[in-house]
Amino acid sequence: MRRTLLVALILGSAAPAYAAGVSVAMDEVRTITFPKTVSTIYVGNPAIADINMIDSRHAFILGKGYGNTNMVALDQDGKQVSNTHISVMARQDSSLTLQRGASRVTYSCTAAHCEATPQPGDGKEIFDSANGQIATHAANAKTAAAN
Repeated sequence: MRRTLLVALILGSAAPAYAAGVSVAMDEVRTITFPKTVSTIYVGNPAIADINMIDSRHAFILGKGYGNTNMVALDQDGKQVSNTHISVMARQDSSLTLQRGASRVTYSCTAAHCEATPQPGDGKEIFDSANGQIATHAANAKTAAAN
């Protein structure tokens, strides 16, 4: 019994630091601070979140797709500094979801009006139409900026 307890205490004291989970809305960024200097970061599923280092102790987390993943940060010696769970979800503050049967449309709203903002899960026709318009607008802006 003592040997088991001793092993558990030794392993527990050698366990890497674990940061609490981070929630971020899709297409938004949050900053995080690590307790120690970090030299390497791994993201479990880069389709859900992306990490960009600001400096050796700070990073941006970008929500790229809905879901959950984790991020492991290592120090210069390869020891784990942090293992952070990341949850990416839809914005809750200024969005409106209109459900028509099986088809869904998501809007981003202000006090004055709402604009369709395609989100994964929206109806295919609305999603493709809005994304096409956004892509055309971005291409026109890029062309105008180049001239």
